[in-house]
This record gives sequence, structure tokens and C-alpha cells, in this order.
Amino acid sequence: MAMAAMAAMATALTTMAAAPATAATTTPHAAGWHLKDSGSTARFRGLAAVSRTTAWVAGTAGTVLRTHDGGKHWSDISPPGAGALEFRDIEAFDARHAVVLAIGEGEASRVFRTDDAGATWTESFRNTDPRAFYDCLTFFDRRHGIALSDPVDGKYRILSTGDGGRSWRVLPSDGMPPAQNGEAAFAASGQCLVSSGSRDAWIATGGAATARVLHTADRGRTWSVTDAPVPAGDPARGVFALAFRDRTHGLAVGGDYRPDQSSPRAAAVSDDAGATWAAAAEPPKAYRSGVTWLPHSRRLALAVGPSGSDLTLDGGRTWRTFDTGSYDTVDCAPDLGCWAAGERGRIARLEP
Repeated sequence: MAMAAMAAMATALTTMAAAPATAATTTPHAAGWHLKDSGSTARFRGLAAVSRTTAWVAGTAGTVLRTHDGGKHWSDISPPGAGALEFRDIEAFDARHAVVLAIGEGEASRVFRTDDAGATWTESFRNTDPRAFYDCLTFFDRRHGIALSDPVDGKYRILSTGDGGRSWRVLPSDGMPPAQNGEAAFAASGQCLVSSGSRDAWIATGGAATARVLHTADRGRTWSVTDAPVPAGDPARGVFALAFRDRTHGLAVGGDYRPDQSSPRAAAVSDDAGATWAAAAEPPKAYRSGVTWLPHSRRLALAVGPSGSDLTLDGGRTWRTFDTGSYDTVDCAPDLGCWAAGERGRIARLEP
């Protein structure tokens, strides 16, 4: 994107941070989320932003939608026969190639790939272990990726691909630290497993005595783990989403997803590849399930949740609510095309 357009977006975001929070708008002149008519009632927790014009969403009842005109029209490209599946993560390489993950126990956890913009899909993985429950997936490049299952035999399970998601294998668990009692990942936004660069990835955890973040620097073979200062000690609390703008600088958001419970420390930041985390000085005022950096920026990021959206202008140390609409996930493309999606078919694009 041209420098002038990037500057205009930065100015609009700064204005948003100073303005009162409102619900998402459909008017063409106010900066913020602009709702798009998806024609669906599915809840979309999977989102892949390719550009300002192209985005993919995945959600309940086996639903996958795609737009190529900035959200004016959405094509239902759901895999045939997938109506009983719950899609929670989708990773798109471009406008035609994508991989989508269905979550659940046993064979409910599946992976599909398309090479023709969703005209056809191939099921490339079906979980046969009744103890496994896959939550999220991420790709380091167009070939190499990993998927995450909740702990099996006391350790998180990692699935790996080296051919763009066409085939998968379970990695040995020798390099994975033990999980805490009750610990799991939250399949809330497709961001419980994220990557940056060619080898680094991070896992967000919750549901146990302490919320934690795990880090690998070798595509999932070995992992280190550290505590994160977000609400924990309950199955409904923990880190729900991560975002890294490079292999060093990360954001974590979460809290307690129950609407009647407070989340006083809903965000944290790291500047050492996730080795340590510091609580945000002014975190979002409520639970947040999704987070993303603005491309080409060292300071700007967005967080979303059922009660609103927040913006940080200082790398995650302070956050301010700019929208009160409900969203579960958020993602930005390299051209600053930022999208959010959530319940009842809600999809929006950030517009200056």
C-alpha cells in the first residue's frame, strides 16, 4: 500500500482511539468497522484476510464463505457434507488456496484444503484418536505448517505438514513440556496457535491454575513455556489469542469468556519472543478473543471480543475501546485490509 494510504489509515486509527466507542457502522464516512452483509447466520471464528478485497471466513454448521470484492458479495464455498462440522480456523495462502480446520473430539477434528477458491475441497486429515481435540493451525510458509491438539497423555499434540496441508503427521511429544491439570487451548478465534517467520510458533493456554504461552523455534519439535499475567484458575479463563509482528514482539489477550465475569488483566505484551510477559498498563476492559498487529507498524494493533473492539497505539501497553459490536476474531492483510468476524454472520472491514 502506498505511504499516503498507510498514513491515512494511521490517522483514522488515531482518531478512532480518541472518539467515543460506538457500534459498527454501515455509513461510508465514519472510521471504524463497516459491517458487510454475509447472508449467513453462522458464527465465524475462523478468518483469513488476504487483502482489502479478498477474505475467507469459517464457522459453525460447516460454513466457509469467501469474498473477492471487499465484502459486497460472499460466496458460500462450504465443503460438501460438512454441515455437522465446526470450523474454527482457516489459513489462506492467497485468493485460491486455503486450509480449514474443523474442531472436536475424535473424528470431528478434520482438515480440508482447496486449490480452486473453494470450488472443490480435499479432506487431508481426519483425527482417529478419541483423546485428541484439535483447536488451531498455522503456516510458516506455503508448505510448512502445524496444527494443535489439546493435551493427550499429559502433553499438547502437534500435527505437522510439509506439503501445504495435503498430508499430515503427528510429531513426537518428547520436546513438549507437561501440561497443567485442566490446561487446554481455546478454539475461540483461530489464534491459539500462531507463527512468525519460517520456524517460530506460539501456543496460548488456559483452563488451569496459570495461563501460559509455549514457544517453539524449530517448527514444533521442541517447546519452552512461560507464565502469562492474564486471568487463570478456572476452565473459562486464560490466554485466548496471540499475535506476533515478528519473532520478538508479541501480544496476548484473553480473560474470562463468561459475560457475567470481569477480566481485569485481559492483555499482556512480550518483547523477547514470549520468554517473558508483562501485563498491559491499561488493558481492554473485558474479555478479548482475537488480536492482530497492523501490518508495517511497530505500535498499532487491534483486539476484539463479544463486547467490543480495542485499539493500541503503543504496542499493546494501553488499549482503548473504539467499537461496541460483537466479534470473535480479527485479521489484517499486508495491504492493511483488516477484517473482523463473529456471531450471527457478522463480518466487517476496517475503513478509514
